[in-house]
Amino acid sequence: MLQSWRFVVVWLTLPDLGPFLQALFLLPGTIPGLDAKNPEFSVPGRGNREKGQTWPASQGQEMQSTINYLWHTDDLLGQGATASVYKARNKKSGELVAVKVFNTASYLRPLEVQVREFEVLRKLNHQNIVKLFAVEETGGSRQKVLVMEYCSSGSLLSVLESPENAFGLPEEEFLVVLRCVVAGMNHLRENGIVHRDIKPGNIMRLMGEEGQSIYKLTDFGAARELDDDEKFVSVYGTEEYLHPDMYERAVLRKPQQKTFGVSVDLWSIGVTLYHAATGSLPFVPFGGPRRNKEMMYRITTEKPSGAIAGTQRQENGPLEWSYSLPITCRLSMGLQSQLVPILANILEVEQAKCWGFDQFFAETSDILQRVVVHVFSLSQAVLHHVYIHAHNTIAIFLEAVYEQTRIAPQHQKFLFEGHLCVLEPSLSAQHIAHTTASSPLTLFSMASETPKGLAFRDPAQDIPKFFPKVDLQADYTTAKSVLGAGYQALWLARTLLAGQEFMFRGLHWCVEMLQATCRQTLEVTRMALLFLSSSLGTESSVAGMPEMQELKRVTELRSKLRALAEALSRCSYSITETQMSLSNLSSELVKNRDQVHADRSIQQIQCCLDKMNLIYKQFKKSRMRPGLCYNEEQIHKLDKVNFSHLAKRLLKVFQEKCVQKYQTSLVTHGRWMRKVHETRNHLRMVGCSVAAYNTEAQGVQESLSKILDWLCHQLLQDRTKEAQVSPPPTAAYPSPALTDLVLHMQELCEEMKLLAFDLQDNNRIIEGLSRPPSAPDS
Repeated sequence: MLQSWRFVVVWLTLPDLGPFLQALFLLPGTIPGLDAKNPEFSVPGRGNREKGQTWPASQGQEMQSTINYLWHTDDLLGQGATASVYKARNKKSGELVAVKVFNTASYLRPLEVQVREFEVLRKLNHQNIVKLFAVEETGGSRQKVLVMEYCSSGSLLSVLESPENAFGLPEEEFLVVLRCVVAGMNHLRENGIVHRDIKPGNIMRLMGEEGQSIYKLTDFGAARELDDDEKFVSVYGTEEYLHPDMYERAVLRKPQQKTFGVSVDLWSIGVTLYHAATGSLPFVPFGGPRRNKEMMYRITTEKPSGAIAGTQRQENGPLEWSYSLPITCRLSMGLQSQLVPILANILEVEQAKCWGFDQFFAETSDILQRVVVHVFSLSQAVLHHVYIHAHNTIAIFLEAVYEQTRIAPQHQKFLFEGHLCVLEPSLSAQHIAHTTASSPLTLFSMASETPKGLAFRDPAQDIPKFFPKVDLQADYTTAKSVLGAGYQALWLARTLLAGQEFMFRGLHWCVEMLQATCRQTLEVTRMALLFLSSSLGTESSVAGMPEMQELKRVTELRSKLRALAEALSRCSYSITETQMSLSNLSSELVKNRDQVHADRSIQQIQCCLDKMNLIYKQFKKSRMRPGLCYNEEQIHKLDKVNFSHLAKRLLKVFQEKCVQKYQTSLVTHGRWMRKVHETRNHLRMVGCSVAAYNTEAQGVQESLSKILDWLCHQLLQDRTKEAQVSPPPTAAYPSPALTDLVLHMQELCEEMKLLAFDLQDNNRIIEGLSRPPSAPDS
């Protein structure tokens, strides 16, 4: 009966585990149906065996199993002080799972500690926490086994250990990590659980169906139930991620009577997020955290408020504090400005100064709820990521742009895909075009400034040299650092090349807009000239009239119109010259863009990295061996030489074909930007002049129209009086005939009125093209 009861325990479903956990640990014996001396299991699809054949599991303990799951000891996923984790398969379905097998040392812990992990996992059910499927036992040794969800992409630590991420995660991946960790921790706090061992190695990675990363919290061996106002005294965790108070007792072994609360998880989260953002730990004493423990403790406890990192670069040297993320970090300044205050407030030793989880969740959720608007500043030649809420107004967006670029909102002009974007401050930010890193808004500043370009650290400064002698571990470490710097160079090369593309593309759009302005201004100027020429062509119509004061005034006004026509002709010529200059600049921009598109430096760097990666993988494999035979050692030496040559070639391509070209493009961009600003200001002045000439011509035409109107009226009156007094005498004016003259004067008067109206329309167009220049940036 007892044996049968044991069988039931193994097959219990997860929600029923609680009442039986203690019994599970106390009962000795074996699972029915299994021969502990020579168990055999059916394993579908392994090796070349036929279906239905069995595999012996007693060959050097290489195969282990429970009643439902089977694994090979070579498939080790991770190992700790009390358990090992393996990749396993369900015997019936072949489904991959992870099994946590507890060792002998685990049973030396108090019973309540042994069952605590099962009880905690039984309470949790969240997509960002690794799921527990079952609790079983191995066949012979009766070791307890947790059957859990298998995460095929390793852990966050393995992601960060990859040379591609030696300087931290890309921004998109970091935000995924932040979102998943915050969601998982929020579920823990909702269930009153403190993890006590948060670190990258305990955050597993799984690829979703759409190819996106999903991170999940795991390893709840140190977890326990703890409310916000409760404390605990036992110490768990990993040295580099431990809260300083726990570090003092657990690592330095100093006796103290301190108790700890849930905020210890916040410190570990802060160190983990810093590690994910930068690829390195925030607190590093000389020699490393594991070798200089006393200095490690001193750095974390003496850290000034607001500092997020501390480093000791020399033995017994001073401590250097950082209040921002390093320049090698791949996160945008827009995200860094949101993240740094969070890190500063959770990496606080004093509990009174440290945030609680409520504020941490509020601030991180605020980041995660924002949308990013990509903005490339033409005047600075820098791509910015502006994080705003969708419900914000455009006015808030413009202020956020100002905070990053120092370009005042009234001086900001935006282009998107070659078109002018008119952003009304009162509208919702949802009206802003959807941008990407490759298709940002282009910001054109009304004020001219010298472009600064991207600030970066030369990867060559982070490349160590190999030791002359063969040292497998040291050679692997060196190769990993060099390869990490190579991937940083690749990332920078892509960023610099994209920056050149944005510079030339944005300038090309600006030139196109200026060319459009030229065409419109020139059309208006020529229309004005056409109207004036028609007006000046009627001068002979009043040539035969007797001398009158009004006719002298008509002559003066016509002289003014003639002068205005000459001035407009000069404007027309100036605009035509500007058009030619812009056309030449446009051709140069197209030529430079074509050169950027034809650039092959990225492919050359990638080729070097691919070859270096092959050697690095061999070094990684070799470091696990105790030594190499003579021939293998000679090959290893040649690999070191080849690896070094590839690294030098990579850096040469980066410096000569990426950095130098970028710097040359930056200088050229600055010169062309000044030319664009000069052209824009010149067109403004010409437009203002054309508007002024049109306004003046309008006044002259109105005056001329009034005089001609008066003359016409006067002639009509004289004709009426003469008709009343006597028969028509001989014509007082020999030429032209009085009737024809009156009619012509009436027509001329109407023409003048129409011309005045046309000039008013021209002025309105000119004013739209040539507004007065704004005040310069303060």
